[in-house]
Amino acid sequence: MNAAQMKPASMRRAVLAALAALTLALPAFGQSFALRDDRGVQLHFAAPPQRIVTLLPSLTESIWALGGGARLVGVDRYSNWPRDVEKLPHLGGLEDAQIEAIVALKPDVVLASTSARALDRLEALGVRVLRLRSESHADVRRTLELLARLLGTPAEGEQLWARLEREMDAAAARVPASLRGQRVYFEVEGGPYTAGTASFIGQTLARLGVGNIVPADMGPFPKLNPEFVVRAQPAVVMGVPREMAGLAQRPGWGMLAALREGRVCGFDTAQYDVLIRPGPRLGEAAGLLADCLARVGRK
Repeated sequence: MNAAQMKPASMRRAVLAALAALTLALPAFGQSFALRDDRGVQLHFAAPPQRIVTLLPSLTESIWALGGGARLVGVDRYSNWPRDVEKLPHLGGLEDAQIEAIVALKPDVVLASTSARALDRLEALGVRVLRLRSESHADVRRTLELLARLLGTPAEGEQLWARLEREMDAAAARVPASLRGQRVYFEVEGGPYTAGTASFIGQTLARLGVGNIVPADMGPFPKLNPEFVVRAQPAVVMGVPREMAGLAQRPGWGMLAALREGRVCGFDTAQYDVLIRPGPRLGEAAGLLADCLARVGRK
């Protein structure tokens, strides 16, 4: 039935239903709201921001994955996914952000890490800075849901996290039974730091059914003495290829069975970026880790 065929009462009901639906949508797009960041600071917005600067690759990727890519007006120097962000102004990093260039872009909000103390000057200039922590899976989920609310599309955060959960479960199903419960050493940028049990990387490994040589009480990314790794005897060693080739030359590391038997995963730069960014590519990261474990499990 088209509009010309509708009776007046039916048309009134249709119009009222349409107005009700529009009214439900208005809070996301037309009403003011407040968000509390991970410092505990509450920021007020008259409407969802239309000009956003991100100063962390994972935050850039999160905004994009949540459908807010068109609102990005500037990113940090390391943001490179998706390729479209390469066209945007790159504004330095957390500790050397280009303050004047950021202010000139007139952002409605700047998204950054809680550790970005150098951005205090931005706030002093009246720029809103939403600071977020991303060390664990819980942090990633909270960040995605908060950013979805920021964009005025709150359901998108829950939907994205549900997809990541499915992707991690699918990756876990590919891990060989022979490696389940075995402990892994994941080296961060050539050491001496590692991804511990409490980190988002360690939690992804746990979702895959493998352990970690670093206990949770050492924190998410502890600095390790090389002897610690030798004593721990990880079943698999992971890191970047340029470091993997020289691991056996480190004092005592020739005793690691994982190195002698080739149970090593060297991830190229693009893959490593996926692994170390706590954002919307967690499922892809789980897949990379699972594929590596499947390869070394056949040795």
